[in-house]
Amino acid sequence: MPPISRGFQGRRRTDVDPARIPPGQYLTPDFPVLSAGPTPRTPPDAWTFSIDGAIDEPRRWTWAELLALPQETVTVDIHCVTKWSKLDTEWTGVSLDTLLDGVETAAEHVVAWSDGGYTTNLPLEDVTGGRAWIAHTYDGEPLAPEHGGPARLLVPHLYFWKSAKWVRGITLSVEDRPGFWEGYGYHNHGDPWREQRYWSD
Repeated sequence: MPPISRGFQGRRRTDVDPARIPPGQYLTPDFPVLSAGPTPRTPPDAWTFSIDGAIDEPRRWTWAELLALPQETVTVDIHCVTKWSKLDTEWTGVSLDTLLDGVETAAEHVVAWSDGGYTTNLPLEDVTGGRAWIAHTYDGEPLAPEHGGPARLLVPHLYFWKSAKWVRGITLSVEDRPGFWEGYGYHNHGDPWREQRYWSD
């Protein structure tokens, strides 16, 4: 991932339980900006989110419809493959469990896709069971475009490239299909606690 960042400074903190920091990571109080290309800027009134693929009836929500769904605010630690970690980040959004409620599918995988052509693949079990959200608010404020706004996928237990910025939908798939960075050699799963950064890890 190209290191495009503003005000990024790694610092040691002595007030944090070291068990919260995955191997090879260091803390930052900042929120570094890393992107594979230009920042899309989709206004909320033009934004939609879709679920398609291996389901009988595709689903689609407008921005207003997404905000009308049950909202959850979660505080989570996030970990970037470039080795920074940020603790106690607060997000608000809609659980993937809510969006997938009632969906019957034989799929075991999803591909998240975004404005700008970005994709990333995940096992279905990694975005269900209270483990993933479509997040639109960060630290009490609308999510800024450089951090993936108006909405991004939030999957905090995996490296942060799996939390696709500018997300517009997920495609349910019976077969696993590597996404953008996975096609360039990043690990297919991306568990920070197992240091799954690259295919060889």
